[in-house]
Amino acid sequence: MSGHGLLNEARQSDRTHWLHKRYLIVDDLASLRDVLRASLQKLGATTIDYASSGREAIALLIKKRFDVVLCACHLGEGSDGQQVLEEARARELLLPSGVWVMLSPEQNTESIMGVAEQQPDAYLIMPLTERDVIARLALIWQTKRLFKPIDAAFAEKDYRGAADECETQIAANLPHETELLRLKASLLLKGGEAEMARQCFERVLLGRGYQWARAGLAKIRMANGEFEQACQMFQSVIAENRLYIEAYDQLAIAHQNMGRSRQACDVLERATILSPNSVARQRSLGQVSLKLGLMNLAERAFRKCIAVGQHSIMKSPDAYLGLARVCGLKNDPQEAMRLLTTARSDFAGDGIELRVKIAEGLVHHESGNAPGARLVGEELEHMLRRGAQRPDMVSCIEMASLMLAVGLREAAVEQLRYITRNNHDNSSLIEEVQRVFERASMRGEGEALIAAARKEATDLMNRGVLLWKTGKALEALAWMRNARTVLPDNLRILFNAAQILVSHLQQSGFDQELANEAGEILMHVDRIAPGQRRFSLLMDQLAKVVPLTPTKGEGQVVA
Repeated sequence: MSGHGLLNEARQSDRTHWLHKRYLIVDDLASLRDVLRASLQKLGATTIDYASSGREAIALLIKKRFDVVLCACHLGEGSDGQQVLEEARARELLLPSGVWVMLSPEQNTESIMGVAEQQPDAYLIMPLTERDVIARLALIWQTKRLFKPIDAAFAEKDYRGAADECETQIAANLPHETELLRLKASLLLKGGEAEMARQCFERVLLGRGYQWARAGLAKIRMANGEFEQACQMFQSVIAENRLYIEAYDQLAIAHQNMGRSRQACDVLERATILSPNSVARQRSLGQVSLKLGLMNLAERAFRKCIAVGQHSIMKSPDAYLGLARVCGLKNDPQEAMRLLTTARSDFAGDGIELRVKIAEGLVHHESGNAPGARLVGEELEHMLRRGAQRPDMVSCIEMASLMLAVGLREAAVEQLRYITRNNHDNSSLIEEVQRVFERASMRGEGEALIAAARKEATDLMNRGVLLWKTGKALEALAWMRNARTVLPDNLRILFNAAQILVSHLQQSGFDQELANEAGEILMHVDRIAPGQRRFSLLMDQLAKVVPLTPTKGEGQVVA
């Protein structure tokens, strides 16, 4: 259908359809809000809300479900349109059928690339005419209307159910099979169904070599540990389209998983030149540059990360801690301490105190303040003895390195043992642990400790699985509880413990205490390692064994 035909259809034959939609206009200029409102009213729209800032927009999106959002890229102070869309996606404030149109007076590549990464349904250059707005909305709705039956399951986080509805829509709308398969694959990945998502990508590629489908397959291969094959696929995508930015990010991750930090750095640097306004990408570039000793590049990346992340949902303490390290290495401890103070105040909670203290010790050590570094090392040792929650594994390695550097050998070895036992199947992390031992001239001791710790973790896990497979359910449950006590942050053990609990509930009937236990394990997994594929799958299985109406006196599953 031509643009004129779509415009006439929107204005005349489908006026009732537009009448019942809920619209949100986001712009800091009242004059533009008025222009857009007039265009929508000519369509027949009556339910129109307005926001003059990113904060107002998010508050409205939390409160209501909108069918169409018209959002300006520039919103004055605070978050910009790109960050509002990024947060809406991350918090699932927009349903699959929801339409998001970005509005901007700019046509420069940097601005367009940043917005494009968030995948709006359209990017319109202002000034706009009524014809522009109406025609583009009508065109978008030709596909988006098919997603409407998927919304209900998505809103309930029933990603498998939403994916099944995609297949129903495909059967009735074959011309739109590709768009529906793309949505289905993303839903399946959210739900932890990687194998089924792979089949969707392969169905798409039978008809045409879409880069997003090839990149999707590569991500699945990488998640399966096939890093070299994934690298080749991402490189192929980039060779065909150098502006497919996500492929750069994923290629860098694959390189790092294979210990190729230099290649990862090169890839990320190329990506940040093309699209510099990504908090996550600049953070990753800063971290790998710091690891390689490329201080100028690390400083530039961390400073950019802090600048663009000021009002972003992706803002985190990592850039502040990383930049503090850079300042320490550049012999500017005063600037480093200022950054650490900011991190401590801006990111209260989530174990930030321990992470700040680790960075503080490294700053002292790397700027030549040996007494200060030793004092911090001792403080960290006392904090751990008092039961402080350990941070992420990379921070734990940094803590162990600091302790070795300041002579706290016993505490450092205990940290490295903890890391190895709780990550016995993570080869790249184990190699990093061995490098820490080697830098401290403890190669032989490191090899022996790693071998013993890995064997202990493997034996604990395998014994529990064997008990379950031989029908000794209660013994298996008891064994896995003990394993979790010994290795509280080992993902394989945690997932296997949860799987045994869920399988027992499926076979023996619902038990509130066991369901709560499984929920608590999975929530712990999501805290220490968010985004794991098995998490969503097991949460879905757990939800299905919970009775729809709990019996009197029963509590709710911890989830």
